[in-house]
Amino acid sequence: MCGIVAAVAQRDVAPLLIAGLKALEYRGYDSSGVAVLDRGEIHRVRAKGKVREMEALYLAAPLTGGTGIAHTRWATHGVPNEANAHPHIAGRVSIVHNGIIENYVRLRAELQAGGHVFTSDTDTEVMAALIDRRIGQGMHLREAVLATVRELEGAYAIAVISSDEPGLVVGARRGAPLLVGLGIGENFLGSDAQALIQVTNKMLYLDEDDVVEISRDSVQVFGLDGMPVERAVHESELSTDAVERGEYRHYMQKEIFEQPRAVADTLEARLGPHGVLPNIFGTDSDALLRATRGLHIIACGTSYHAGMVAKYWIEEYARLPVSVEVASEFRYRDAVVPADTLFVAISQSGETADTLAAMRESRQRGYLGTLVICNSPESSLVREADLKLMTRAGPEIGVASTKAFTTQLAALALLTLELAQRNGLDAQRHAALCKELQHLPRAIEEALKLEPAIVDLAGEFIHRQHALFLGRGVQYPVALEGALKLKEISYIHAEAYPAGELKHGPLALVDENMPVVAVAPNGPLLDKLKSNLQEVRARGGRLIVFADDSAGMDDMADQGVMLRVESGGMFIAPAVFTVPLQLLAYHVAVLRGTDVDQPRNLAKSVTVE
Repeated sequence: MCGIVAAVAQRDVAPLLIAGLKALEYRGYDSSGVAVLDRGEIHRVRAKGKVREMEALYLAAPLTGGTGIAHTRWATHGVPNEANAHPHIAGRVSIVHNGIIENYVRLRAELQAGGHVFTSDTDTEVMAALIDRRIGQGMHLREAVLATVRELEGAYAIAVISSDEPGLVVGARRGAPLLVGLGIGENFLGSDAQALIQVTNKMLYLDEDDVVEISRDSVQVFGLDGMPVERAVHESELSTDAVERGEYRHYMQKEIFEQPRAVADTLEARLGPHGVLPNIFGTDSDALLRATRGLHIIACGTSYHAGMVAKYWIEEYARLPVSVEVASEFRYRDAVVPADTLFVAISQSGETADTLAAMRESRQRGYLGTLVICNSPESSLVREADLKLMTRAGPEIGVASTKAFTTQLAALALLTLELAQRNGLDAQRHAALCKELQHLPRAIEEALKLEPAIVDLAGEFIHRQHALFLGRGVQYPVALEGALKLKEISYIHAEAYPAGELKHGPLALVDENMPVVAVAPNGPLLDKLKSNLQEVRARGGRLIVFADDSAGMDDMADQGVMLRVESGGMFIAPAVFTVPLQLLAYHVAVLRGTDVDQPRNLAKSVTVE
């Protein structure tokens, strides 16, 4: 969840490192810091808060030098303050770290018993002390890092410099992403490509337990046994324009409006008028999908809500049983795995720690195979899966996920259609669903035209502290996602319920101060939903209803707000109705003055357990 940048170059690297941190700030913004080697000495600047706080200190007293490391932190061990901010220094060593070292308490105690004095509460400083001790015993930096990581339990991506070897940076990874950026006369390390795209588009992705040594003119990768290994070089398709806000006030707003294009890209060359095109899940997908008799979907957060939508779709159209589970729960229970069950993992980053661990655990549990739906083609999840489908959302910088969710739904809709066709769905009905899905980008464009009305509506939430979201059937996960967005960025407590559960408890909360947001496309459960909304009206609740033109909800408008959404059809309605809920959360947050793109206590890529 933290961000790492490192560089070895002939020029001063501090400006490059700070620019890289700004691109990575979505990964953590409790504190930040830079350490640079100059004339055999490590110079460091750190600050609590966002990168701009640290940058101001740097500009007041610039650091010079061609070797350096930098970090933006999301706190795990130790409160957010300057003392706990990275980089940490122990003797001749400085280190930055993303992850959690699970055996750090024992290692810390051993070091303290040997006389080491710690200056922070972090697990990271333990690694710096261990590496420094080994260098003092005569090891070179790479050897000391290798010996240290063999002793660690947990997850890490690290970058390390030593005043004894000023032209080198050594990195290592296990359970957290780290890649190499290849330049001319300079080389880099970063948590992801966004940190490095300003200086190079040539990337080398490290595998689990790799250790890398970079200098200005060389990159060498080693296994945990110290033997050299080869890793392929890739050219990133990411552009600097893709990670800039442009005309938009916030990244989240930009990403909401990028959804028609992102969904169209996700469907492009994958869906024809008669069905899903061959081998879009991989060249070996046919046998696995033909043998699939059930699915187990594992995800976290917004991706979990996408999986819940997929459960409704796949069970209705493909007639296959589906279970959906939060990854952090699945990995610690002894799940029953029916024969021929496909394990499906969903993740925006492909590095979500719990989801990645769950997929690795699935290898021991007798699943038919693994399928990953992801936005990051070089991520650990994608590299380790049997089958995969990229969502093509492009970079998503805002912490609150928007286009990642709708592109996940588009990908899951493709999976649904593929399984439905294989399992005997009527050809005419299948063709109608394909046509509906092809219309999804246009339907999202129409939903975005609601923004002016939603700006007006957002004013009703400025002084609210609570909100309820309701949906029925496949719209229940949409209500969950709407409530999550509102709480993430506006800090309003919001809950979502299946509307039929209202009378089983939540109705006690309803009064004139409680806005109740209902997702109400036309469908077989619409009359049931109307009855639930009448229960809210009878208690004086303030209704905010998103309904399509054919829903016949005019009688609800006398005690609240009615906004019309062209759903485009029952199949794609979950993706379409998500869009106005995203806009509502965004504009409420803007009016309340919260930090939309970097909400407190959260980070984008959850790479720790």
